Amino acid sequence: GGVVTATEGAALAVLAAIVIGTVIYRELNLKALYTAMIDGVVQTAVVMLLVAASALLGVHLTEIQAPQKLAAAAAVLSNSRWIVLMLLNLLFLLLGLFLHSAAAIILVIPVVMPLVQAVGIDPVHFGIIVTINLGIGQQTPPVASVLTVACSIARADIWEVTKVNLWFIGVLLLVLLLSTYLPVVPLALVRLFYGG
Repeated sequence: GGVVTATEGAALAVLAAIVIGTVIYRELNLKALYTAMIDGVVQTAVVMLLVAASALLGVHLTEIQAPQKLAAAAAVLSNSRWIVLMLLNLLFLLLGLFLHSAAAIILVIPVVMPLVQAVGIDPVHFGIIVTINLGIGQQTPPVASVLTVACSIARADIWEVTKVNLWFIGVLLLVLLLSTYLPVVPLALVRLFYGG
């Protein structure tokens, strides 16, 4: 356990930055602090709009039982672990394009977990795969929540950054394939520290 939570740590970091900027460097005055606060509010609003939109989409997907239908379709298509992993990769990549990762995890994991257990997929392996998939999806338009936030902070054009980011997404897709079909790769550290 740590001394503070992640949220408390962020608040302490902001407080430390204000103290250092005003007392030590003497570069942060009330006008600069006001400007920084306005920028922070705008960037937070961008993130919250994305989270709200993905939550709204998540509610709609839940109402039409899309995750349940997709999981049932995957179960009908095959009981092979490798094919189920491929279908789950496609599902989570697609969800990552439109939903915030928290919404996707809360909506879909409880639905697909029985299928994952039925075909014998290690839950830790599955969790790593889901994390990679959603990470890729959140960097890929149309929503690209992570990319939107980064471009907002850097004041960069999202389409220019997306063009450059395609190489990184390609590498992440390769990592996803390795992690999916060679479980020893993502599970090596887990087995090293926890045995098994």
